[in-house]
Amino acid sequence: MVMGTASTMACLTEALGLMLPGGATAPSGSGDRLRNAVASGRRAVELAQEPIRPRDILTRSAFENAIAVLISLGGSTNAIIHLLALARRVAVDLTLEDFNRISEQVPLLVNCKPAGSNWLEDMHRAGGVAVLLKAMRDLLDLATRGVTGKTLGALLEQVESPAEWQDVIQPLDSPFGSTQSLLIVKGTLAPEGAVIKAAAATESLLNHRGPAVVFESPEDVERRIDDPSLEITPNHVLVLRNAGPVGAGMPEAGAFPIPRYLAEAGIRDMVRVSDARMSGTAFGTVVLHCSPEAAVGGPLAQVQDQDLIELNGSERRIDLLVEDAEMERRRATFAPRPLPARGWARLYTQHVLPAHLGADLDFLTAAGPQE
Repeated sequence: MVMGTASTMACLTEALGLMLPGGATAPSGSGDRLRNAVASGRRAVELAQEPIRPRDILTRSAFENAIAVLISLGGSTNAIIHLLALARRVAVDLTLEDFNRISEQVPLLVNCKPAGSNWLEDMHRAGGVAVLLKAMRDLLDLATRGVTGKTLGALLEQVESPAEWQDVIQPLDSPFGSTQSLLIVKGTLAPEGAVIKAAAATESLLNHRGPAVVFESPEDVERRIDDPSLEITPNHVLVLRNAGPVGAGMPEAGAFPIPRYLAEAGIRDMVRVSDARMSGTAFGTVVLHCSPEAAVGGPLAQVQDQDLIELNGSERRIDLLVEDAEMERRRATFAPRPLPARGWARLYTQHVLPAHLGADLDFLTAAGPQE
């Protein structure tokens, strides 16, 4: 009942037009949920006899509407990967730059955990995705058509603007938060991009420089994060690598804990950087999806303890402050792990796309295998 990945993707599915209005936020077991389920079944039968296909609905405009909704929700960073992958399935050239461009225009409108204080049920009582779309209609392409067959503009004509009694969905002229609730950062540490959920980060840490402490895997974090001999301070930048699509299947390991002895001293957040994902329910100054990932030789693989890392959220950069000549020397010593011998693991490793392209299998995209 928070704006985790499941709730975020439900809202985006409705925004894309792949769900009947009202289906994203209705609580399980409620009358609204049951009525929407019945209506969805009936509409599915009708659609089987109509010339409307998912790829007719999934246009570039529909994806840009969904990105705008994602930013307005302060939604899960996982949605970025899902939208990129889905777009490639239908030959829409969506990139991380589209997310950055749209994030500059769209403020945080929804006061829902973890970026806010309300629950998804509260958003539903306030009118759900339909009222949110009404609130931000000036930022949307109203000509898109979803499973109803009607344009978004026509659907929103039947929807009231956000009611004054509620504090969950805010109007554009009085947003809950600023623009850029999600940020895409690039730099020498992530040349192809990385992601930060700025709405759930500590503002003072969005511009930070500190020495690295490197962990080789999620298991390494578990073993060593609380080791006092590492002498980790709040100024350090915690780095986790080998947790990307090739390295580990990209688990939700990016929001790993800070050292217990710092937490006991009152430290609640530190800058953390990885090629992993994190749960949509997580919070903190966590840089995710670093691409290229460490397992394929990305800069994350060359980071050493005490290297300076600079996160500059204002300029949307994440940089490893190491001289070019030293980086060349380190890259020359990199050796990728051997491919799995056979089976699904080998197929996956050979064909999974990097995070900035959606982490899908290349042979499932509209363009087909890259090699």
